Amino acid sequence: MLSLRPPYFRAFFHSPRRWSRTLVSVVDQGNFTIPIINFQTFTNAKSTSEKKSVALEIVNAFKSSGFIYLANHGIAESTVAHVFKKSADFFALPSEVKDRSRWEDPRSNRGYVQIGRERVTQSTDATEIAALREKAPDCKESMEIGRDWDSVWKNQWPEEKLVPGFKDTMLKFYETCHNLHVQVMRSIALGLDLEENFFDAKINEQCHNLRLLNYPPIKTALLEKDGQARAGAHSDYGTLTLLFQDNVGGLQVKNPNTGGYVAATPVPDTIVVNVADLMSRWSNDVLRSTLHRVVAPPAKQVTSDLAETPKRQSIAFFCNPNFSAEVSCLPNTGKPKYEPVNTEAYIVGRLSDTYS
Repeated sequence: MLSLRPPYFRAFFHSPRRWSRTLVSVVDQGNFTIPIINFQTFTNAKSTSEKKSVALEIVNAFKSSGFIYLANHGIAESTVAHVFKKSADFFALPSEVKDRSRWEDPRSNRGYVQIGRERVTQSTDATEIAALREKAPDCKESMEIGRDWDSVWKNQWPEEKLVPGFKDTMLKFYETCHNLHVQVMRSIALGLDLEENFFDAKINEQCHNLRLLNYPPIKTALLEKDGQARAGAHSDYGTLTLLFQDNVGGLQVKNPNTGGYVAATPVPDTIVVNVADLMSRWSNDVLRSTLHRVVAPPAKQVTSDLAETPKRQSIAFFCNPNFSAEVSCLPNTGKPKYEPVNTEAYIVGRLSDTYS
């Protein structure tokens, strides 16, 4: 694989994106790579063998780093830009207005989360997480959106007149991301020597979480405090995460071979896709759920003694199995390392720990 070093990286950003196969790795550190996958070669494949070839590229990347960049994924650039615009419109509202849509319950996981309310971490100890939140809360705010037809848990929408088109935009994007999740899961199934539709009936209830994220500008000195980050080191909970980044950057992925963190630099027209904990568990740890974090990108010098880290936006679509699904280690992955677990119990438990 070709590694993108700085001269090629600049040229790549300013040239038309035409992906014929998997050509490059944005991160390439020996045995740790994050490749760019041309997903159109999977969706447009004319034979199972063609699909299997791309599926193996995806699964091999998920085995080694747990991350890929997905190009030619079928979601129009204009669609993503529109969602970012509506997200920015929401976060521009006054705090007291956003708080009307506040997040209240981990079972729902819907609504507005104010700056400092969350502290993502790998810890599952509520006391330890509370202490971390007090010492170094995550410097971000978010809006959490679930499936809108749920009979028990309702989305917390802002008034239509405050952000016209917000609800309609997010619901359409939710459906679009779900459809992509289905396709990527089919590629994983083939790459793991399963039937292509193996996961279909286990993910069709759309129990996902669309998270709009805003990282406001912040004095760099505050992010240099011990343990502080825009989002602390963590893994995700479900099957996969689809991450849409702006061009500011800050996402870092932990290299499990060295323990160091490497930048997952934004690449135009791609989606960062990573394996989450339940997918890793489902695969009996064949696929890797890798720690990642969001740190400060290069700061802007405001005065001679004051630097400010710029605003950052991102959109994460956290894909999950059906909440009724039991996740058991796949039978073709060797002796099970984990007991079966119910999806809802697992995810609600992790959310409860995070926000308690």
